[in-house]
Amino acid sequence: MSWFGRGVGALLLLSLFVVLVGLGTWQVQRLAWKEKLIASIAERRTAPAQDLAGIEALADAQGDVDYRTVRVTGRFLNEHERHFFTTWEGQPGFAVYTPLELPDGRLIFVNRGFVPYERKAAETRAQGQPVGEITVSGLARARLDGKPSFILPDNDPAKNIYYWKDLEGMARDTGLAPERFVPFFIDADATANPGGLPVGGITLIDFPNNHLQYALTWYGLAAALLVVTSAFILRARKQGARGQD
Repeated sequence: MSWFGRGVGALLLLSLFVVLVGLGTWQVQRLAWKEKLIASIAERRTAPAQDLAGIEALADAQGDVDYRTVRVTGRFLNEHERHFFTTWEGQPGFAVYTPLELPDGRLIFVNRGFVPYERKAAETRAQGQPVGEITVSGLARARLDGKPSFILPDNDPAKNIYYWKDLEGMARDTGLAPERFVPFFIDADATANPGGLPVGGITLIDFPNNHLQYALTWYGLAAALLVVTSAFILRARKQGARGQD
C-alpha cells in the first residue's frame, strides 16, 4: 500500500475513533442532565402543595411549573369537560379534563383522571360529577407548544376527542372565553372521586435513563477499534520485518 493510501486509512480510522469517543462523552453529559432532571422532579413532587398564586409566581420567575405540587379551590364546570384519548393499566379510555372556575373568575383545566372508553359520556358516571365548591390537589403540568409528533392524529373537537393536549384549542372548544384560562394544566392526585370515576393520580412519570449503557457502548467500540488497529499495525510490521530478512 502506498504512503498516500496508508495516510488516508489512518485519517479515516482516527476520525472514526474521535467520533466514537465524542458520542460516548455526549452520552455521559446526557446522563448528568437526566439524573439532575429526575432528582428535580422527585423534589418537586414531594414538596408541600402551593396555592395557585405561588405556582404562578414560580412560572413568572422561572418559566417552569411542570410537576410542582399545587392545591386549588373552585367549582367544576362539568358540562364543558374535554376528553383526552389515553390508556390506563392496559385499558383504553379517556382522561377527563374539566375547567375549574376559580374565585377570581379565571379557569384552569384539571385532569380529573381516567374513565373507560364506554364511560366517556358524563351521564354514565353522574355520581362522580361534583357540584359546588371543591378543593383539588395535584401536579401542575406545562402546556405543549404544538403537536409533539406528526404521527399523532389531529384532535377531533366535534367528537370531543383529543390526541394531544392543545390547551388553547381545548379552551376554545369549551365555548368559554379562552383568555380566562390559566396557561397550564393540573393533574389531580389519587383522591377517590364519588362512584370511583374518574380514577385520579394517573400522571405518568417515566424518564428512561439508559445513557450510561449507551456511553459504555460507544466507549467500548472506540476501545475495540483501537485494539484492532493496534493489532493490525503490529502484524503489518512483523510481516514487513520478515520480508526484509
